[in-house]
This record gives sequence, structure tokens and C-alpha cells, in this order.
Amino acid sequence: MTAWRLLKLETHNAFMNMAIDESVLKARIGKLVPNTIRFYRWNPSAVSVGRFQDAEKEAQVEACRKRGVDVVRRITGGGTVYHDSEDEITYSVIAGRDGLGTEDIALVYAKIYSGLTEALKILGIAADFNQGNAKACPNLTANGKKISGSSQAHKKGVVLQHGTLLLRVNLERMFTFLRVPWAKTCLQVVEVAKDKITSIEDEAGKNFSLAEVTVALVKGFENALEIKLENGQLTSDELELAENLYIEKYSTNSWNFSGHS
Repeated sequence: MTAWRLLKLETHNAFMNMAIDESVLKARIGKLVPNTIRFYRWNPSAVSVGRFQDAEKEAQVEACRKRGVDVVRRITGGGTVYHDSEDEITYSVIAGRDGLGTEDIALVYAKIYSGLTEALKILGIAADFNQGNAKACPNLTANGKKISGSSQAHKKGVVLQHGTLLLRVNLERMFTFLRVPWAKTCLQVVEVAKDKITSIEDEAGKNFSLAEVTVALVKGFENALEIKLENGQLTSDELELAENLYIEKYSTNSWNFSGHS
């Protein structure tokens, strides 16, 4: 059984979270570190936009500024996501595609989502993988409602897939910070979203602790990917690069609002 590195659950602001993900990706491309799975949270809450999106069109930027919510651009594609400081765990899988057993992007999504499916099964929740379409990345649903979304970047045979797993969901708070062009009010969006978005708490009917969900995620990925996750930490080189990316890229308006680093 192949050993992968596990970076245990940590909390950072949006800019450092994205800097660490890119730093690990670069280290894996350089074969300086093993395939890695990372769990993290966001403090303060944040809105992340996809690599090619216009933050001003996708996020309620003024509301974010007033409420202290970070706005950050990812290096991955996909749509805009609200990351609540209390209500989600985010995961990153950074691995060579050979380690995932396929070169096909759709199959990579399916393989990684199988880890989340196994984790949710441990928590008593049945989930289904949805392949997505031209407008939406693949996602995971429970009872027909989205419980996890993700996005990818591929470079030199290495994939970075990061995504959310909703512990709870406050739709009114979520759509205070996301821009929905067709809606005249936040409540309009919330009424529609009630039938489209769910969470672990909603599906299980109980509130699991962070530790319980994290243990389930570790076991789920180990079972689905047939790997052994071994506790590790960022190397000094990864930390140094992450700090540089934080300062020079992810905390800058030129990157977050114009896409230029």
C-alpha cells in the first residue's frame, strides 16, 4: 500500500490557504514531496473565485469588505465559492496522475470524490458523484442536493484538486457575499438554493465534531484510493515559497481582481 503525506487540519486566511496549495503543487511537480492530502479551514470567512472569473461580477465585493470577508482568486478553474469560517472543511489532493491511476480528468474527479463518498458513508450519509457539465465542475450530492464542490489545476502530470465539504450551511449568509445576476434580493436566491444545497448536519440530522469528520475523511480517502496516509508537515522550502506567494501574489489586488501576479 502506497504511503501519502497527510497535512492535518489547520486554519489560515484565504491568501495563505491558496499560497500553501500552490506551494505544495510546485513541490510535488519537482518530486520534492510525496502525494499529499491536506485539510484546512478559513478564518476569516472568504469568497474564492475561479482562475478566469471576474471577482467584481461574481462576488458582492463591497459586502465582503464591510463584513471582513476575504476575496481570493484560485489557480484552479470552476465557479465562485463562499467559505464559511465555521461551516466547512476544505480538502486538497495534490498528486501525480499516475498515483491516481488515470490520465483522464473526469476519472480523476471521480476517483478523488470516491474518497469523500466513503467518508460520508462512514458518517451515515449516502452520496452520489455527478460529472458536471460545460458550466459546472463535477460535484457530490446527497438526496439530489450539492454537499461538496471542487475545482482542479493540472501541470506537468500533477493534479491539484481542492474542494469543500459542508458541515452546516447558512444560505442567507452565503448569498450575502455571492452575486447572482438574476436575483433581485438575497431571499430569492435562498428560496431556490434550499432545494439545491445541503450539508452533513442536514443529511445526518446531527452535528458531528470536526474531529469526527476529519477521521472519516482520512479513512475515506485511504479506503477509496488504497493508500496509507502518514502524518507530515510542510517542508521548509514549501513554507518559504508559501510565504512568498502570500505576499507577492495571493494578498494582492492585482491577482485577486485582475488575475495578474
